[in-house]
Amino acid sequence: MSIQTVPLETLHKIRQYLKSALVLPAGEDNPRLETPMDEEEPPEPGSLAELGGLFNFGGTPELETHAPNLRGKWFVSTVNPGSALLKLPGLRLKPGIRLVTYLSRLPNEGMGTTWAVPEALSTTAQLQAVLDQDLKDSPPQPAGALAHVMEAIDGDRSALSFVIASLLQRELREFGASGKRQDWTHHRLINVVPAQVAWQWHITPPKDLSPKVLIYPDQRAAIEFFSCRIVAPVAIFQHVDQYPATGYQCVAKSRVIASPKQG
Repeated sequence: MSIQTVPLETLHKIRQYLKSALVLPAGEDNPRLETPMDEEEPPEPGSLAELGGLFNFGGTPELETHAPNLRGKWFVSTVNPGSALLKLPGLRLKPGIRLVTYLSRLPNEGMGTTWAVPEALSTTAQLQAVLDQDLKDSPPQPAGALAHVMEAIDGDRSALSFVIASLLQRELREFGASGKRQDWTHHRLINVVPAQVAWQWHITPPKDLSPKVLIYPDQRAAIEFFSCRIVAPVAIFQHVDQYPATGYQCVAKSRVIASPKQG
């Protein structure tokens, strides 16, 4: 059993790479930027025949084709989140699997959900089929999707691979979120207690906040690292991810260990 300390700078570089790889096109992140015609009024009819034609549209093209919109209707992103794995050491996407993201947009917030789907079930028609169902308040889940996106990830079981996996799953979970739907975006990775705030500790203050990976003889693994949420509610978090002997779908536990003192 060995414990390896990982430089915080390594985590910063991994996270920065993931954030640069997981970027939405402007027209999907804010559809208004790419669809200015939605803001225009239709031209005045020149005849009674043209006037009648205004009532025969049968629904807007946007809703029929599941195109990017600001009405909260889910649509399929053109981004391939799996491409983020191409330059990451130690991890890879399992053969025959594709990562797919669905997006929902309102004027001041957005949601995203990413699934791992067998390539045989990932045609545009198959991915959009679920959008024709009554989703109510549930995000779309395409046919054949794995229960957890990290089930699609394989790797060399190195300490670095677990560090990357822990950051990857958080970035994928946040991918497509905006406004009040964001959480992980407001966290900053730390290895020392921020001195700008007087903290009220909820546990015995850790002596060492450096990121660490523990690999057991049976190939199970655990990673511990810390972050500070810099947007209210401000807090210091401890993150502990436990990995099984096979696979990269971890049991992730995050808890607040310190908050700003009141008064």
